[in-house]
This record gives sequence, structure tokens and C-alpha cells, in this order.
Amino acid sequence: MAASILQRFLLPVRTVAKCSSPSLTGRRCLLSAAYTDTKVWEQREVDPQNLAELASLMDRSYERKFPVSSLTISRFVDSISSAEEVIQAEYYLYKFRHSPNCWYLRDWTIHSWFRQCLKHGARDKALYTLKNKVQFGMFPDEFMFNLLIDSYLKDEDYKGACSVVEEVMLQEAFTQPTTQILSLCALSKYLATKPDLSWQEERNIGAALMLVGLEQKNSVGLSAQLLGHALIGKVEMAKGIHAVFHQMPLIWTPGYLGRSLAVMERVCSDAADLKLSKEVLDYLDKILQELSSTPSSETVEESATENEADEEDELERAKLPQYTAKFKELREQLQAQGKEESSSLEVLAARLSEEKLKACEQLDIAEYQKRVKDWESERRQLIVREKEMREKVQQERLARQAARESQ
Repeated sequence: MAASILQRFLLPVRTVAKCSSPSLTGRRCLLSAAYTDTKVWEQREVDPQNLAELASLMDRSYERKFPVSSLTISRFVDSISSAEEVIQAEYYLYKFRHSPNCWYLRDWTIHSWFRQCLKHGARDKALYTLKNKVQFGMFPDEFMFNLLIDSYLKDEDYKGACSVVEEVMLQEAFTQPTTQILSLCALSKYLATKPDLSWQEERNIGAALMLVGLEQKNSVGLSAQLLGHALIGKVEMAKGIHAVFHQMPLIWTPGYLGRSLAVMERVCSDAADLKLSKEVLDYLDKILQELSSTPSSETVEESATENEADEEDELERAKLPQYTAKFKELREQLQAQGKEESSSLEVLAARLSEEKLKACEQLDIAEYQKRVKDWESERRQLIVREKEMREKVQQERLARQAARESQ
């Protein structure tokens, strides 16, 4: 059931949308060359290291239960020069994450790790450590999230791009407009491929659409909110609110289908030129029809396989006829007011990127340049402290040696 509606619905609409506006859907939503340029990063002061010596140093330290410094792991990652060394670095990042110094993994080391993965054709390792962020400590900033999403979009790997967007959603990192636009492009392009989604994927994609849609005060943002609430509401009806909330940044309050209707109400009552995508409205209509045609006993039995159906879930399922009637009423109002947008979500997202992405990039690049300078300043301070600490240890060693000799 998870993919049946999506497959039946998106194929005809997607075809019409591409025919009606090929100039939008035919162009990929990508970051500019200035954004992806590595010059700022590569101009940093880098201290070349022998990886074998660093690996030996870290191995000896761990064997003797000594801490490995954040500078050591940072130098190791910075010195990667091949895909094979990426695999080696992955091991030491894991070891560092599970050491007493785990909290001191520097932001620039995380940034360097993902850059090295992209540079040496090891994007699968980047995604693996991102998905297993707790085990590796990989919590990138939005600039790096954007580079990762962009790399998948360039290769037209929309599923991979959505995997990164889901991590952005889980970290609630939709603060930068650039990230919002890229995420909307990735999500809409992936859905346009008619993927066979599990209910977990529907929940995750729905949450990403909803959260990123809340950041965009326009037609594409509202359409994304509507679709996101609809996908989550579908899961809620089938699996219960506990399945929706589990390990997700979502409120534990029933009624996600009701919230999708609230988006429609908002557009109906708004005096601005806001519209909702016909594609998305058709999708919500299909969800309501399919849920209404499914016997309630069958729905309860399905939800009980993972979560015991509670009273809240039963009350929510009982509202389905009201939701269906309210949807028909609101859609008639939208049509009467001319607030149904014929363009698909994919076209709306592409249009938004053409209008807004360039200006958003300039702000990101300026902020990134400042961040790199701050990282370099902090790194130099750590190097000075490391040198002072070594000199202090050396002086103490010489003092102990002199004391033994005097005896």
C-alpha cells in the first residue's frame, strides 16, 4: 500500500508537467562553480604527515590507554591521498569516537573528512558515516550538507540525495535557504521517479518535506508541507502515532491528515497569491480514498503488528470521514479562487532554485570563508598549546633524569 498510490498518481502528472514546462524540469538544480570551488579549503596551511607513522602513534596510544589528541586525528584526515586511505581513516575516526577524547572531534576535521570522501571517489563512505553519525561523530554543517546533496544531484542519484536530506531533517538543520532549496529539489525529483517506498521511507520523506516546507513561505513550501503531512498522516492511520514519533523530530500529537487540511484552509483564507500544487492535492485525495476503502479492522490489525493500537489512534481513524468531506469542501474553494497550481512540485522547486539559489549562495560562501578562517585560527592555537605541552613534558623528563643522576 505504501507505494501503490504514489505509482498510480505521479506517472501521468509527471509526464504532463514535463511536457508543459521542459525548460524547468530539464535543467538540474545544482550549486554554482563558485560554491563548489575547493580553493578556499585547499589554501589552508596543511602540515603534511606520514599516515603510517600517525597510525602507529594512534595504535600505541590506544594500546597503552592514552588519549589521542584531536590534532592527531585531524592531521590523519587532512593527509588522505587515496580511496584506500579513506577506508583506513574511517577506522581511526571510529576509534576516536569511542575514546575518552570523543567530544573533541573538531568541526574542521568533520568537514575535511567529507571533502576527502568526495575528492577520492568515496562518497559511499561519506554517506555511511553520516547515516551512522553517532558511531563516527559525523555531524556536518549545512555548507557540507549542501555539497553532498549537490554531488548526488549532479549524478542524478536522487535516492542518494534524499538520503542526505533525511539526515538534514533528523538534525533539524534546515536553517539556510540554500539547504532548503536543494532539499526540495532532491525530494521532488526522487518522488517523480515513482519509488517503491516502505512506510518508514514515507514517514522520513514526509517529515523532511514538512520541516523544509515550514521554512519556505511560498507556494512550493506550502505544497511541500501539505504533501509531508499527508505522507505522515498515511503512516499514522496505518501504524499509529507511536510509529510516527519514534526517533523522529516530530510532535507526538495525533492528527497529521488534519494538519494537511489546515494548510489548505490557510491558502483559502490567505489574501496573498499563494497556491497549492494540483499534483499534491491529487495525491492527498488518493490517500483519503484508499484509506476510506480499507476496512478499519484491517487497518487496526496492520498497526498492531508493530504498535498496540491505543485509544488515540482509534479516535483519529474515526475522523477519516470528516477529513474526506472537509477535503472536498476546501478543494472546491481552492478551485473557485484559482489557487490550484497546475505545475508539479518538481517544477515548483526547480523554479524556486532558478529565482533564489544564486543570491542565497553568495551569503553562504561569505559565511563559509569566515568559518574557515576561524577554524584556522583555532587550529593554530591548538598547535601552540601542543608545542608548549611537549616542551613542558620534556622539561619534566629532564628534571627527573637529573634528579636520578644526582642521587
